[in-house]
Amino acid sequence: MAAWPEWRTATITTDRDTSRVASVGNDGRRHRGPSPGQRLALALQRALPQRALGALAGRIADSRWPPLRRALIRAFVRRYGVDLSEAAEPDPEAYPCFNAFFTRALRPGARPLADGEATAVSPVDGTLAEIGPVRAGLTLGVKGRGYSLAALLGDTGAARAFAGGAYANLYLAPRDYHRVHMPLAGTLRAARHLPGSLLSVAPAIAAQMPDLPARNERLALRFDTAWGPMAVVMVGALLVGGIETVWGGRLGHTRRPRELAVPAGLTLARGAELGRFRMGSTVVVLWAHPPAWAPGLAPGTRVRMGQALGGMPGSGAQAAP
Repeated sequence: MAAWPEWRTATITTDRDTSRVASVGNDGRRHRGPSPGQRLALALQRALPQRALGALAGRIADSRWPPLRRALIRAFVRRYGVDLSEAAEPDPEAYPCFNAFFTRALRPGARPLADGEATAVSPVDGTLAEIGPVRAGLTLGVKGRGYSLAALLGDTGAARAFAGGAYANLYLAPRDYHRVHMPLAGTLRAARHLPGSLLSVAPAIAAQMPDLPARNERLALRFDTAWGPMAVVMVGALLVGGIETVWGGRLGHTRRPRELAVPAGLTLARGAELGRFRMGSTVVVLWAHPPAWAPGLAPGTRVRMGQALGGMPGSGAQAAP
């Protein structure tokens, strides 16, 4: 099995913005923290009516009024340099609303899966914000600045299944492909919609709140796989108009934990779409048994959906870079 990546400060580059992620490394030294401007941005976000803004953003993004739709899509493509050559529909004028554009499908073959059913693949296009073991006490994150796995999943019993396991936290920038896919083939066993804040998950904000994935509203999905339990947690963010699953459609916001109905025997293939974000966000994947990580993975690494993250233990799979 590959050695765990060392925890260290990572520079995550988002579109036209580079932010230093504060952390405490294995050397025990404290790395540079957020700037006064970044602290102010967090304070302002906390003061905003986050749910009302999310609802408003959702209505605007769903608008089919041609002048608004065209203006939003054109401005977004210009601002973030979106590559529409990868899209199933490359013509920005063909999308009926901004949300249809934002959650656009990719053309066939744009994201080939790494070889081998025992190879866990990235569920999204994004940047690795964290990668490593589930620590003693069922915590995730940098040692000394971690957060509770039970809080993330909203279920202490479910969290225990991942003791000694591993996880990866992937941040989706605005320009990224925003559909979420299965890292391994699995059967859906539980879906829990958890309330929380709707703060931005951008690196400058996440650096100040290591437990942000367990604070924001989120959908925790648990699967059985041939290599044990796996969880995929879709974390909402500022202006996220909703989280959607392929079996249940769009979820509204929630103010209390909700167990969602799970279709009996729903099994999804490795690489199959399981849901999408209507704006946002972050995905956290958990495995009960640590993969043998593919070479070169560390905080700050860009990954694409279908790229190998690691080979599952006991399978003999050797994940390619």
